[in-house]
Amino acid sequence: MKTLKSIKLTPILFASLLLLLAACGGKEISFSTANIAEAQLAKDEAGTQTTTTFNPEDTFYLIVELANAPDGTKVKASWTAVNVAAADPNTHLDDVELTAGSGTLTFDLANDGPWPAGDYKVELYLNGELDRTLDFKVSGGLVQSAPAEDVADEPTAAPTVDTAVASGAVNTLEAVKTAAIQIEAQGTFRDPEVGVMYNAAGRGSGFIIDPSGIAVTNNHVVTGAALIKVWVGGESRPRNARILGVSECADLAVIDIDGDGFPYLEWYTGSVDVGLDVYAAGFPLGDPEYTLTRGIIAKANANGETSWASVDGVVQHDATINPGNSGGALITTDGKVVAVNYAGAGSIDNYFAIKQEQALPVIEQLRQGNDYLSIGVNGRAVNNGQGLSGIWVSSVKSGSPADQVGMKAGDIITRLEGLVLATDGTMSDYCDILRSRNPEDTMAVEVLRFDTQEVLEGQLNGRALEQALSFAQEVAAEAGSAPATSSSAYSGYVTISDDTGAMQMSVPVEWQQIDGTSWQWEGQEAGPSLTAAPDINALFNSWSVPGVFFGATNQLNMTVEELLNSVDYTGQCTYDGRSPYQDEVYTGQYDFWYGCGDESAMILILAVQPADGSYTALVLIQMLTQADLEAADQILASFIVQ
Repeated sequence: MKTLKSIKLTPILFASLLLLLAACGGKEISFSTANIAEAQLAKDEAGTQTTTTFNPEDTFYLIVELANAPDGTKVKASWTAVNVAAADPNTHLDDVELTAGSGTLTFDLANDGPWPAGDYKVELYLNGELDRTLDFKVSGGLVQSAPAEDVADEPTAAPTVDTAVASGAVNTLEAVKTAAIQIEAQGTFRDPEVGVMYNAAGRGSGFIIDPSGIAVTNNHVVTGAALIKVWVGGESRPRNARILGVSECADLAVIDIDGDGFPYLEWYTGSVDVGLDVYAAGFPLGDPEYTLTRGIIAKANANGETSWASVDGVVQHDATINPGNSGGALITTDGKVVAVNYAGAGSIDNYFAIKQEQALPVIEQLRQGNDYLSIGVNGRAVNNGQGLSGIWVSSVKSGSPADQVGMKAGDIITRLEGLVLATDGTMSDYCDILRSRNPEDTMAVEVLRFDTQEVLEGQLNGRALEQALSFAQEVAAEAGSAPATSSSAYSGYVTISDDTGAMQMSVPVEWQQIDGTSWQWEGQEAGPSLTAAPDINALFNSWSVPGVFFGATNQLNMTVEELLNSVDYTGQCTYDGRSPYQDEVYTGQYDFWYGCGDESAMILILAVQPADGSYTALVLIQMLTQADLEAADQILASFIVQ
C-alpha cells in the first residue's frame, strides 16, 4: 500500500536497534536487582478481575509479579483500614510475608463478616523496605451500626464484625433501569463525510458501577467533548459529569457523575458461554426512553477489530442494539453485567460487546484517572483504496499527547513510529504500537492535515508537529535546485488509469492530456504505460511543460541500473547523482537532473521493481515550480501496477 510520502532505505543496524527497543518496551533491563514489576488488587485469586473497589463480601487479593529475584527474597503485605466505620483511623489489620524467587506471589485477606465501607490500603515491602502503597476502598451503600448487645464484648479495633451493610447493587432485571444512563456529549467534531459539526450533541449509553457515580461508557461516545450531560435512570433533568479516563483501543471510558448514593450494577461472575440469555440495556437512537432487548450469546470469542477500536475479548450476541446503545450494559436475567456493548451490524443481526475480562482491568486504570492505550483522539481508521490510509481525527482531548503535539480535528495520522497505519481499514496496527510502548514514551508521528494537504511530522511526548519536507522537495533541496518559478498549488488531483486498467496514479487536474497506450522501446512494445501533462507533445519536446510518464515492462531484459543508464540528459541538464529508493511496494533507484534548458526544469527518473521482481517500472517526472514538486509527491504516493 503506498502512502503520501515515499521513504528512503533505513540502515539494517538502526532497524535492528528499533526492534530491540520495542521488544524491551522502552524500560531499562536489570539482570540482578530484585524488583516488583507489577502489583494489582483483584477480586479473584487468578487476578483476572483487577479492581480498586471491593464489595463487602469480597476477599482482598493482591497479585504481585516479582522479577530478577533470587530465592529467599522477602515480600511483605501490610493491610490497614484507613478510614472505615466502627474502627479507629488507620487500624492495622494484618501482615503477611512470603519468601520466594522471581514469579507471581498471591496475598489474600478475608473476613468472617462483611467488610465495612470505607478507605483501605496495603503497603508492599521488598526485603524490608517499602516499595509501594496501593489504596482501595469497600463500597456497599449505607452502613448501619449493629445492635449494642451484639458488639458489647467486641474490641473496637475489629473493623467488620460489628457492622451490617445494606448494598445498593441492582439484583433484578427490572431494577437495571435505575443504574442505566444516557449520555450527551456536546462539542465540535469533524466527520470525514459531513465535515465540521459545531456544538454538536451526540448521545450514547452507559451504566453506573459505584454508588459514588462512577460509570462506564465507550471512548467514542465522550472523548473530545466540551460538555457531558447524563440522565440517570430515566431522570427528566440531566446531571453534569467529568471524564476520569479513556482508552481509544479498548473503546472504553469512565466518567464521574455529580451526586452520590446511586444504584449500581455488579459484574456477572458465571461462565459466559454460547446460549447464555442476555439483555441489552440502553437508550438507542438518542431517544430518552430506556429500552431493553433480549438475545443470547451467539459466539463467546469474536473478532474485536473495527475501524474505531482494537479489542481482544469480544462476545457476539443477537440482542438488538442501535446507534445510541454504545457504552450500554449487556446483562443477565438478574441484572449482572456480562459485557459492554460497542458495535453492531444490524443488517445481519450481529452485535458485539467487550468482555468483562478485557474491560475490567482497563476500567480500573481509567477510574484512577489514567488514560490507557490512548493518545487523546476520538479517531477512526480510514482507507480510500488509493494509497491513503490512517486514523481520522474527529476530535482531540485537551491536554492529551495529541493536543500537545498540535493535532487538530480533521487530521489523518498516517504513520506512527514510521509504520503506515490502517492499511487494512482497522485500528489494529495503531493499537499494537501503543501496546508496545509506555504512555510517556516519545513516538514519531506523521499527520496529513487534510484541509491544506500538508504533511506534518513531530513526536508524541516530544517535538511539536511541523511541516515536513516532501520527498521531491528534499531531493531538490539536496541538489541546491530551487524551482525557477513559483505558482499557486494545483486545484486538485484526479486518479487516472492506462487503457488496460492495470496502471493508475494521481495527477493534477490541470494535466488534462492523458495517454494510456502502450510504450515502445527501440521499436519493441515494452508494456502498458500512462502519460499526463497539460500538453503531452510539449512535455516530450521541450523543458517548458510539467508532466509524467509511467511505464511498466516484463519484456525488456534490463536491470534497474541499465534502465536508468539509458536515459541521459548530459549537456542539457546538471546531474545530481543516483540514490536508492524504497516505499511500501517498490525498491529501486532514482536519478535527479536539474537546470535543464532555459527554463531550468528538473527531472526525476525512477526505476523500481516490486518485491517479487515480476516487472520493472519506469517513472519520469518533469517539474518547473513548487506546485510541480508537490505533484511529484502525489505521483510517487500513488503510482501502482495492479
